[in-house]
Parts: sequence; structure tokens; C-alpha cells
Amino acid sequence: MINHIIRMKARADVTPEQVDEVLECLREQGRVIPEVRSFIVGRDYGSDFEFGAVFVIEDLAGYWAYLVHPAHGHTDRIGLPLAEQFDTYDVSDDEDPEFGPKIAELHRRRYQEDPELAALVAALPQFSGNGAA
Repeated sequence: MINHIIRMKARADVTPEQVDEVLECLREQGRVIPEVRSFIVGRDYGSDFEFGAVFVIEDLAGYWAYLVHPAHGHTDRIGLPLAEQFDTYDVSDDEDPEFGPKIAELHRRRYQEDPELAALVAALPQFSGNGAA
């Protein structure tokens, strides 16, 4: 299993309504992407991040399907331009020592296949984690 975790801090000029829109987009991902086994979306407490999400996905094939699903792309196009700080990472019980590089390769492939997304990611003021280009 893979727990895909994202955390975001919005820019100072972002309205509460814009944040609510991003939260709803994240919830929609959880509802409509078939590979998502469970999810939680909400406010982030105890850090500088404002909100986050956790998506539970069974395996790398499901992770890829999640990454390229239109609902995920829609969330990226709505949310990434609003981010001051963005963090994404994965927790998995897979014992493969190459599991982390395999996840990073899926992100690299996605950016290669979607130049518009790659430009959004490159424009982020602060981005860390497996999805960082």
C-alpha cells in the first residue's frame, strides 16, 4: 500500500474561497479516482502548512493511474498556482529498495508527458518531496 500525502501553504493573497475550492477538488479526486482506496482531506495542524490530503493507493500501477487521472490534473491546475509552499511524499509498506526511485520516475514521466504541469511545478516558490522536479 502507498499513502500519498500532500501538504500546502497558500500564498498570502489567496482567499478562503480559493482554498475551499482546492479542498473540494482534492475531495473529488478521492471520490472519482478508482485507484484511491481511501482518503482524507482537511486542515493541517501543528505546522506551517494550511491543509493537506492523504490518498491510499494499492500499488505503483494504481499510483500511475492516480497521477494521470483528469481529476488529479484539474486539482493541480487549480491549486498549484495558489501555493507558496507545497510538499508531497509517500509512505509505503513495500519492501523493494527501489520503490522510492520508481515513484520518482512516475512523477518525472508525468512531467515529461504534460509540459503545462511541468511549468506549474517549476514555478512553485517552494516544493519538496517525491514529486519535486
